[in-house]
Amino acid sequence: MVPPPGDRRLRGLPPVIDGGVTTLVLGSFPGVASLTAARYYAHPRNQFWPILGAVLDEPLVALDYAARLARVLAHGVGIWDVYDSCIRPGSLDGAIVEASVNDLQRVRRLAPRLRAVAFNGRTAGRCEREVRAWGVATAVLPSTSPAFAGMPAAEKLAAWRAFFATRHVV
Repeated sequence: MVPPPGDRRLRGLPPVIDGGVTTLVLGSFPGVASLTAARYYAHPRNQFWPILGAVLDEPLVALDYAARLARVLAHGVGIWDVYDSCIRPGSLDGAIVEASVNDLQRVRRLAPRLRAVAFNGRTAGRCEREVRAWGVATAVLPSTSPAFAGMPAAEKLAAWRAFFATRHVV
C-alpha cells in the first residue's frame, strides 16, 4: 500500500492464497500503479493478466479484479510477492533498496498442497533456492513487466505455458 506522507517505506499487497493453491506465482514487489490501485499487476502494459489468462484459458483481462482472483484461485494458482516492504522511487526492481522479504514459510501454512512456484522475473527469482529446498518445483519465468521489453510477448507466453503445463495446473 502507499505509505503516509513522510514515510518512504512502501508496503506490499496481501497474498492471494488459499488451501487449494498448488502453484504460486511470486513477483518481486508491486509497482506504483499496483500499489495505488491495491491490485496485483495493475499497470495496463503489464502482460501478467493476458499471459496468465492464456495459460489458464480464462478471459482474465475481461473480468473485474475480484473475479480475476476468484478464477485464478479456482485453478489452484496463488499470487504474492517476495518483498513485503522496501524503499523504491518509481517502479523498477533495480531501484529497490532496504527490502524486507515476506515470510515465505507462511506460504506452506496457507497452501499445504503447494507443488510449484513460478517466479515472475529474475528479481523475484533470487529466492528460488530457498523455495526449492521445500521440495517443490520452481522456475524463474520471464518478467511480465513492461520494463522487460527484451523478449517478445509470444516468447514470454511460451515459457509460462511450458512451466504451467508441467505442473498440471490448467
